Amino acid sequence: SAAWARALGAAGRALAHPALPRWLPLGAPLAYAALAWGVFDARPLIIDEIAQVWQARQLADGRLWAPLPAHPEFTASAHVVDHAGRRFAQFPVGGPALLALGTLAHAEWLVDPLLAGVMLLALAALLARVPALTPAERGGTLVVAALAPFFAFMAATHMNHVGALALALLGVWATVAAFEAPGARPLLTGLGGLAFGAAAAVRPLDALAYAAPAAAWHAWRLRRGGRAWAEALAALAGVALPLALVAWVNRETTGSATTFGYTLLWGADHGLGFHRAPWGPVHTPARGLELASLALLRLNRYLFELPVPSLLPVAATLLLLPSLGRVERWLLASALLLAAGYFCYWHDGFFPGPRFHYALLPALALAAARAPGLVGARLAGATGADVRHGLSVAGIAAIAIGAGTLWPARAAEYARFLLTPRWDAAGAARAAGVRDALVLVRESWGAQLLARLWALGVGRAEAELLYRAVDACRLEGAVTALEAASVRGEAAAVALRPLLADSAAVGRSPFSSDDSEGFQPGVPYGPACAARLRDDAAGFTLHAPLLLADDGNRWVRDLQARDSLVLAAEPSRPVFLLRPPSADVGLAPRFEPLARDSLLAAWRAGR
Repeated sequence: SAAWARALGAAGRALAHPALPRWLPLGAPLAYAALAWGVFDARPLIIDEIAQVWQARQLADGRLWAPLPAHPEFTASAHVVDHAGRRFAQFPVGGPALLALGTLAHAEWLVDPLLAGVMLLALAALLARVPALTPAERGGTLVVAALAPFFAFMAATHMNHVGALALALLGVWATVAAFEAPGARPLLTGLGGLAFGAAAAVRPLDALAYAAPAAAWHAWRLRRGGRAWAEALAALAGVALPLALVAWVNRETTGSATTFGYTLLWGADHGLGFHRAPWGPVHTPARGLELASLALLRLNRYLFELPVPSLLPVAATLLLLPSLGRVERWLLASALLLAAGYFCYWHDGFFPGPRFHYALLPALALAAARAPGLVGARLAGATGADVRHGLSVAGIAAIAIGAGTLWPARAAEYARFLLTPRWDAAGAARAAGVRDALVLVRESWGAQLLARLWALGVGRAEAELLYRAVDACRLEGAVTALEAASVRGEAAAVALRPLLADSAAVGRSPFSSDDSEGFQPGVPYGPACAARLRDDAAGFTLHAPLLLADDGNRWVRDLQARDSLVLAAEPSRPVFLLRPPSADVGLAPRFEPLARDSLLAAWRAGR
């Protein structure tokens, strides 16, 4: 219709406007910051975010690690390493270092929105070096990338994927610019190497996927000798600087320059390859293919959130593109390397979308933006123009429908996601008059069992296996016996391994709202196990978000009779139990004052 034609013409002129590459990367972070507040409450929600923000605060305080408390099981967390008297997050230091800049500015939630703007700036600069693109296609790529809900929602979190992609794309731009510049090439290749090295300090695999084509390009150019050697050495020096810093941090934390926290915490099976996983099924090529297929299905849905498959225009471009330019070859190679890397990885990461494939965004946005022109170019004359016109209209209509219906629905879904970590613990404590107190945080029975396994010195991977494959009551009895006998370390693990013999008969508990607790039909539940189930039914919360509470109270995990250890260490603090009023989802926890004498009497009675 005439209205659609006018709308399409206006959209085309806007996409071709020369100011778009400047204002869009500057304006988009404002939208992402609004999402951070409006959807995620500007708080870290999943354990990855919480652990990295906690580490960022250690860095902002001028230390790489926190001293390990006397009884670490009361404040231990799944992604935080307790080693050699030190406590530090399992993640490479680069991600927390970026967040630490936000900590110093009292705005950790702004870091990812700003880094997303950096990524868009790098993408705009890179697209300017693709001569085959029309101005509308360049603008369209930027708009598609900036508006992609998967990208926008990730930019509103505290996840390290955003920083890794921004740095990696800066490395690509600097390297391409160096090889096309008439002079100052070593300076640009050094900058590119520095960006790749910094990306590796955040997410090593993502950085490798983007840096490998640069390494191949340098190697090919070295045949010429002369200035190519200076360019390559500058790039190598740039990469080496952040990696040397990472090695130093690793040595100061894990004790080895080449050992990352997650390897120390979960063992060598945490890494790439086809082997036993730290938990869950053994990772095989078949499982790798299953996870890769699942990622594609999720990208098809979450990438653009449109009434048509998100990857349809991407597939059309891959089929119809007659040749690949330098930048397009680089992005495609990086996408394939990234997909191959995660094919060899055992874990299925999802938040807020298939997050391991987040770094594919530049290639996917470029392919999607080019699709209408490529389809139209395959058809001659007026027919091709009509098809291109029709596809452009369909794309605008799809975006309008998505923006009006699907995108708000997804935002509302995420706003209802993980309510407990959004709770303002410090504010609630002030309102309840809880000051300088010892707060016993009531977690589920299963979470308590895991913490007690850690306290016995059982490795995290083996603790996860035991927890997932053994009936909770049988595990309760075995752990209690080992605690009473003061058996720890490998001896405790050896004593617990026979419990795995019946793992095939263990399913999820039908008795607790924490359905991760194991249940084996026929196992008798005595008074202690029945009491733990009653505790679950009365309501429980999460301790991990309270790692970030810094209000003068001491927030520790409630471990029943074992709490006597922290009560003895804090004799003058008032004691409160923190739990919601029931097991219903979304209820705010509340503080229940406790009397020390009553607690000790209850523990002596075995309640």
